[in-house]
Amino acid sequence: MNAQPRHRLYLHFQELPWSIRVLYTATLLILGTGYLFALIYTWTSHAGRDGNASSLSVEDIVIAYSGSQESSRLEAALRGPMSRMLPASEVSEIVAWVHRGAKQADYEIEMKPILEKRCLSCHDGSNPHLINMAGYDNFAKTAELDTGVDVHTLVRVSHIHLFGLTFIFFIVSTIFSHAFVRPVWFKCGVVGLPFVVIFVDVGSWYVTKVFPPFAWVVMLAGALMGACFAYMWIVSMYQMWFYSLPEHLARDEVSTRLIG
Repeated sequence: MNAQPRHRLYLHFQELPWSIRVLYTATLLILGTGYLFALIYTWTSHAGRDGNASSLSVEDIVIAYSGSQESSRLEAALRGPMSRMLPASEVSEIVAWVHRGAKQADYEIEMKPILEKRCLSCHDGSNPHLINMAGYDNFAKTAELDTGVDVHTLVRVSHIHLFGLTFIFFIVSTIFSHAFVRPVWFKCGVVGLPFVVIFVDVGSWYVTKVFPPFAWVVMLAGALMGACFAYMWIVSMYQMWFYSLPEHLARDEVSTRLIG
């Protein structure tokens, strides 16, 4: 299997100029760090919506896209991504205000001081990507029944993900194409799978909003995407600097190596 002829255009990492290998390494290091921060952001923005902040569950995904259908958007945020932004006593006070009917008379006395101290530095309406909590009317909207992320936001996030992830995996896959991996069909599968998963992942957000059990697909797609990224990253970095070419590939290494 390993003795099959290689394609005439194929060059292994160790046949590339040093300058290109350094470029590839630097690119993988930056993209790897960025992917790690993306995972951290996913955790902090979704974990805890089901009341358990120690794990990211399918129920967290359901609440994020379809809503809890039992509590307000404000409560869902305070249990999840905003749980560390306020003391527990103030969280309880806000939740109690919501359960009492979110009345305007109590807002001025109980809620406004908390908002001015904890929330309005970010949620003052100046950032279109954050909920506007300035004033009673805006804040009262967050106390309405949680129906999950709205379609407008999904469309905005979708095009960002589709463009961004496509560029990322195009770069990583291009670098990975220089790796020696057999069988070839497996290598092609690793290169192509992330692009299929990106489409499935984004599409599953919309399905989950109307059919909550589809949240399992969101979780699976994210796991497959991460596995492909990790595999291509590790194999590329290893073969770039620590791998010894098989004899049938290395036999003409001296004649084909470029100095750069």
